[in-house]
Amino acid sequence: MYAFLLSTAVIFVAELGDKSQLMAMTFATRYRVRDVIIGITAATALVHLASVGIGAFVGDRFEDSQGTIAIVAGVAFLLFAAWTWRGDELTEEEAGKARSATGAAIVAVGIAFFLAELGDKTMLATITLATQEGWLGTWLGSTVGMVAADALAIVVGALLGRHLPERVIKIGATVAFVVFGLVLIAEGVGLFG
Repeated sequence: MYAFLLSTAVIFVAELGDKSQLMAMTFATRYRVRDVIIGITAATALVHLASVGIGAFVGDRFEDSQGTIAIVAGVAFLLFAAWTWRGDELTEEEAGKARSATGAAIVAVGIAFFLAELGDKTMLATITLATQEGWLGTWLGSTVGMVAADALAIVVGALLGRHLPERVIKIGATVAFVVFGLVLIAEGVGLFG
C-alpha cells in the first residue's frame, strides 16, 4: 500500500505541467472525454508496466537509449502534427465519421501518449520508484497518479473545446505537436541538459 500511495503522489506531482498534460487537453478538444481517458489509461498502464519492469531488473541500463527514444518520439510527434494539419481538408461527412469512430480516437490518443511517455520524467520517476518499492504498488500508483493529473487537463480541454472554433483547435493542436516533436528531438540529440 505504501508503494501505491507514494507512486500516486509522486507521479501526480511530476505530471503537473508536463507535455502529456497539455496533450490531454488538446485531445479533449477534439474527441470525447471518455475516449481520451481510455486512451491515456491504456497507454499509461503499458508504459508504466514496462517502467516498473525496467526499474525492477535493469534500471541503470535504460539511460543509454534515452536519446534514441526521444528522437523517435519527436519524429512521431511531427507526423502527428502533419496528420492533424491534414485534417483541415476533411469534408463534413468524413469529419462526422472521425468523431463517431471511437476506436480510432482511442488508438490515436493511446499511441500519442505511449510515445510521449517513453523516456519522459514520469517514466523515469516510475523506474526509480520501482527500484526501491514493490512493482505492483508502484505500477498501480503511478498509473492512477498520471491519469488523475491528466484528467484535470481533460476537463479543461473539454470545456474550452465547446467555445473555440474548430480551425483554432486544429491549428493549436498542430502547433503543440510540432513544439513537442522539436523539443523531444532536441532532447534526443543532447541540446538540453
